[in-house]
Amino acid sequence: MRLLKLFVLPLCAAVALSAPLTSATATGAVAQAAQAAAKPPPVPLLWRVSDADNAVFLLGSFHLLRADDYPLSDDIQRAFAGSEKLVFEVAPDEMFDPSVGQRFLERARYQDGRTLSQTLPADLREKLNRVLAKNGRSLSQVDSLEPWFVNLSLVLGVSQSLGFSSQLGLDQYLMRQAAEAGKGASGLESMDHQLDVMDASPADEQIKALREFLDRPTEVPDMLEEMHTAWREADLAKLDEKARVEMQQKTPQTYRIVNVERNEAWVPQIQKLLDEQKKGDTLVVVGSLHLLGNDGLVERLRAKGYKIERICSACATGTADLAPMPPAALPPAPPVKLTPDDARESKKAEPRH
Repeated sequence: MRLLKLFVLPLCAAVALSAPLTSATATGAVAQAAQAAAKPPPVPLLWRVSDADNAVFLLGSFHLLRADDYPLSDDIQRAFAGSEKLVFEVAPDEMFDPSVGQRFLERARYQDGRTLSQTLPADLREKLNRVLAKNGRSLSQVDSLEPWFVNLSLVLGVSQSLGFSSQLGLDQYLMRQAAEAGKGASGLESMDHQLDVMDASPADEQIKALREFLDRPTEVPDMLEEMHTAWREADLAKLDEKARVEMQQKTPQTYRIVNVERNEAWVPQIQKLLDEQKKGDTLVVVGSLHLLGNDGLVERLRAKGYKIERICSACATGTADLAPMPPAALPPAPPVKLTPDDARESKKAEPRH
């Protein structure tokens, strides 16, 4: 399901800004979202790319997480502590610009006079109406919105009912930590470019992705949990199969726009961090899918001749590129703070007896 891939893609604007339309499809999965037992930290998707002078750490993000996904691993905390600056998909000041919400909705609306009702086949209109009706909404209320936005909103509704929060996503968490530590933070692209990418998916692929959701709405919670578990366990094979390969095969033009073209644009920027900066390391945080496969940043930078090392204390001996993390001062892990909205969502997700 293509929209689930956005949680491991660098489209953090989407999960941070779009409001869910419904959470009805989550059904009984809500009770499973809150787990009393403490979990070990997620296994990091972390690589060190280096030349003779300095290094860039590439960290694969998941854009919606739960409070029990923290604290982060010591590997990530050391990479953070040892880096002079951080680079995200979009700079924090752009990410949290108050005008972004309105700009986001402008991209989501049809600009040529069409409506969602005119665009969707009859059977898909009926299925969407049924899903919306369960939450007291109707197709007429979303008729000005394009299929990609409606699909995204539906998926986000499910994710929130499962206890996931964009404010707890790895990107936003590290943005806050960088600000508190006084570290510089910049972006690989502008917010407007990221919003344009969201809106650039071909219409037929948008409809195809929405159909995947509406044909199997009750399966979405399990699919999201599976994707999250693969990220937590750094299961590269499953992430590649369920995210990158599936997206490439089912929606190839969207894959090219969202993944390939942006990787191509980012590689020269990462090279500059290595070639033009003679000292000081940088932590680059991008959607996990951007690190996978031959199209990914890891293999593209390997092909440029840089030294590639996997930083993963929890990984088994024999893991490809595995290297020890150099010692560094390890600060205590800061507490994960929930906003009032997050606290309310977590309360909703508690199992009822």
